[in-house]
Formats: sequence, structure tokens, C-alpha cells
Amino acid sequence: MKKLLVAIVIGLAVLVNPFAAAAANEPMIDTAGLGQGTISVSYNASQRLKIIIEKDDQQVRYDLRNDGIAETYPLQMGNGSYTISVLENVSGSKYRYISRQKIELKLENDNQVFLASVRNVNWNYEMEAIKKAEELTKGLKSDSEKIEKIYEYIVSNFTYDYGKISTLDTTYVPNIDNIFSSGKGICYDFSSVFAAMLRSRGIPAKLVKGYTTNVKGYHAWNEVYDSRTGEWIVIDTTYDAEHKAAGRAYSMIKETAHYSMVHEY
Repeated sequence: MKKLLVAIVIGLAVLVNPFAAAAANEPMIDTAGLGQGTISVSYNASQRLKIIIEKDDQQVRYDLRNDGIAETYPLQMGNGSYTISVLENVSGSKYRYISRQKIELKLENDNQVFLASVRNVNWNYEMEAIKKAEELTKGLKSDSEKIEKIYEYIVSNFTYDYGKISTLDTTYVPNIDNIFSSGKGICYDFSSVFAAMLRSRGIPAKLVKGYTTNVKGYHAWNEVYDSRTGEWIVIDTTYDAEHKAAGRAYSMIKETAHYSMVHEY
């Protein structure tokens, strides 16, 4: 089949001066969302910013807005001690630490974080996509029915935007309103919208980036929690939308062995 174009890979910073003194006006790390497994970070700066979230030997890096508007990030690596670091650009690809903070996460249910609105699955109940999710699932009893209904809507109504990938930079995150209204996007967009719609219905959904034997290059898809079986199922709406548009057969649940996760959100 025609291979899909790849999604954006967040660039890795080259870190220097790891123990540089923090700026006088330190970043604000808000822990009010810890009950959902999230933190919010805000900072005003003239330089480009990044945030690193670490737990044990795992690390996830993100861009951070420098206009003082808070962005929400998931603590998706399970309960325990996290280190949150904010870095500012020095020159080129070089960054220095300006703030570090330890945070303890103690969730009763690890799946709670995959219901939250976060930077790359940024949703609220006023969005048309979320209203559509409510409309589609009205009267349905089981999570399985709701998952399949929303899945079929995405696969039937969204198309892959082959021209978009060349216009994006490494700071790109999906805008669910824009994607939903246009009905098209890249795999990152499909996965963000699908996750948001499911989360709004109380169904834990991960946005996953990595590799699959079904698609050439870096890709994005979803893992969705099946409350009936207590397992996570792999769903690739981008791949299936392409199959449907081409009149080829497709099925919702994918073989886990065919997908290799690099990051999950």
C-alpha cells in the first residue's frame, strides 16, 4: 500500500552547564493537577525553552512556551519520584538548566493520567470534537461500543494531509479544533483527536509515537484501555482511514507485536 508520511520528531537538546544558577524569575511549576497525574509549567523568557520530565532511568523532553501561558504535561511513567527540569536556549541547539524540582506522584489508578487534557492531547468540553464524541456515544452502555463508534467516525471522516508535514517544525502540537473542522491531518493529529474524544467519555487513551511494520518511518497511533478485558488495545486510525479511502479491508484492533513504542503520552 502507499506508505504514510512520518510524524514530527521532537528535537533533542544538547545540554550544557547542567547546574547553572536559576534565573531570578524562576519558572512556575503548578502541581494542582497531580490528582490527575499532570503538572502545569509557565515561564516568561526571550529564549526558546524546553522541559525535561524524568523518573528513574526514563526521560521525556518537550518544548515549553516562553510567553508565560501555562502548558500541562503528563506524568505517565507511573507512581514515584519525578524530576521536572526547565531549560533555556543558550545558542544553537545548546540549552542550560534554569530550574529543577522533585515531585512525588501517588495515583490510586495509573490510568487516570490518560484521561487528562495535556499539551499534545489538549481538549475541553466546549470543543466541537468533544461535543461530537458525546453525540456519537449517547445511549451506548459499554466502553467497547463507545470506542468503536468514535473510531469509525474518525476513520470515515478524516483524511491524511500529505502536504502538511513539510510545513511543520519541531515545536508542532495538534490543535484539535483546527483538525476537527478541516477533517484532515497527519498521524499525530489523528491520534490526538481520537485520544481526546475517548478521554472526554471517560475512556483512558494513550497517544503513542514510535514505529510499526505497517508504516514507513516515525508514526503515531493510540492505545486504548478496554475495561471489559482490563487490557490496552492498539488502534491506528490513520492507517485504517487510508485503507477505507482506498476501498481495502481493515480492522480496528491491531497486533501489538507489529507496533514498537518510543514514547507514550
